[in-house]
Amino acid sequence: MSTAARRAGVALAVLLGAGCAGAADTPTLTVCMAENNPPLSYRVAGDSRGLDVRVAEAIAAELQRALKVVPFESKYEHESTLAQEVNALLSSGVCDMASGFALLAGDLGPPGRPTARVPDYPGAKRPPQRPWVPLGTLVATRPYHAMAMALVVRDPARQTATLADLGDARIGVVSGTLAGTAVSLYRNGKLRDRVVSLAQNQNVLEELAAGRFEATLVALDRLDAWRLAHPASMLRRAAYTHPLRINIGFVALGDAAELVAAADRAIGRAAATGDLQRWSEQTGTTWVAPVEPAVAASIGLPDLVRE
Repeated sequence: MSTAARRAGVALAVLLGAGCAGAADTPTLTVCMAENNPPLSYRVAGDSRGLDVRVAEAIAAELQRALKVVPFESKYEHESTLAQEVNALLSSGVCDMASGFALLAGDLGPPGRPTARVPDYPGAKRPPQRPWVPLGTLVATRPYHAMAMALVVRDPARQTATLADLGDARIGVVSGTLAGTAVSLYRNGKLRDRVVSLAQNQNVLEELAAGRFEATLVALDRLDAWRLAHPASMLRRAAYTHPLRINIGFVALGDAAELVAAADRAIGRAAATGDLQRWSEQTGTTWVAPVEPAVAASIGLPDLVRE
C-alpha cells in the first residue's frame, strides 16, 4: 500500500472514530409511557404503540436523539398517586420525560409530599425493595391532545341522540367517575331514574355491548381502545359530547427546560402542519384539540354540569 493510501486510510479511520464517538456521546431521550393506555400508549408483542409514541418520536427528532420508551404500570396504591409515581420515575432518572399526563395544576409544580416509590417498570426492584425517591418539581409541555367524554350507543337508530333526547334508553355509568357524576347531575337529575350504576371493576363498554343498557358516557380514548380491541363491535359514538376538556401533555422535571422547549416546538409544529391529526388517525385515536388554559386549575361540579 502506498504512503498516500495509508494516510487516507488513517484519516478515514479518525473521521469514522470521531463520528462514532459523537453518536455515543449523544444521550438517548428516554420517555416513560403507561403500558396499557390505548390508544395513547400500549404494548403489542413487546413494541410500544400509540399516539404518544409518534409525538415522542417527533420530540426526539427535534433534539436529534434516539428515542427509548420505558413502559410502566401503576397499581394506584393508597400510598401514592399516579402523579407522584411519574414524578418518582423522573426524579430517580428512569426517564427524562413522561407522556399522557393530565395537565391539572394540582399535579404539577412542587410535589405534595417529599418522596414516593416508582411504579412497575422493566428492571424495577420488587415493590418492598423499592426505595423512597425524593421528588422534584413537575413542569408540563404544551398539550398535544385533550380528553373529552362522548355518548356511546348500541342501536344505530340512536346515533343522533343526545343526553337530552335519549327517550326511554337506560344509561350505564361507573360510580365515582367523572362521566358517572356528569350523567347523575345532568339537568338536576333528569336521567337518574334510567341510570344503571356499575362498580369500579366493571367495564361499562362490555356491559353496553352485552345489552345491559342502551347508552353510556365515556372518555373518547376509552371508546378508541375498545375499537382497537374489538374492531367488529357495533358500539358507536352518538351526537353528544360533553363540553369538559382535560388537556394531555408530557411532563419533565423543572431543570429540564431544554427538553420542554424542544417538546413545545415539536408539538406546535405537528399541530400546525396537521401531523397530530394524521398520527391520531393512524393510531386509532379520536384527536381532540387542546383548549385554553393549557393547564386547568381543577375539575369541579360546575365543569360537570355545563352543557
